[in-house]
Amino acid sequence: MNARGVTLIELTVTLAILSILATGIMPLSKLMYKRTREVELRRHLRSLRTALDEYKRFVDEGKIPAEAASSGYPESLEVLVEGVELQGPEPMKRKFLRRIPKDPMTEDGEWGLRAYADDSDSEVWGGEDVYDVYSRSDEQALDGSYYRDW
Repeated sequence: MNARGVTLIELTVTLAILSILATGIMPLSKLMYKRTREVELRRHLRSLRTALDEYKRFVDEGKIPAEAASSGYPESLEVLVEGVELQGPEPMKRKFLRRIPKDPMTEDGEWGLRAYADDSDSEVWGGEDVYDVYSRSDEQALDGSYYRDW
C-alpha cells in the first residue's frame, strides 16, 4: 500500500515532545519577563535619584534659589521635568528629566515618595519635598528582597 500522512503514534509522540518543551519554556519566559522588569526598575530608580541629587547639588552651589529652612530638594517630581531657572551671569532654564519614568512593578506606575524629614523606611510622604523615591510594589525580587526596599 502506498499510504500517505502520519500515524496516530507519530502524532502522539510529536505532541508529547512539544508539551515537554512548552512546560520547560513557560517558567523560563516568566523568569526572563520578571528579570527584565527588575532591570528597568533599577534603571528608573537610578535616573530619578541621580536627578534628585543633581538638583540638590545645584541648590547647594547656589545656582537654584532656595528658602533658608528648606532641605534643598524639589517640592515634587514634576519640578525635575518642568525645569528651574538657574542663577548666574546668564539665567537659563535647567531640566533634570525629560519625563518621569513609570514604576514597572505597579499597575498604575506611581512611585512612593519620601521627604527629607521622613524616616528612611517610611511609606507615608511628608509632602515638604522629594528626597527619595521607591517602588510601591509588595512583591519579592528574584534575589529575595522586596522591591519597595530598593
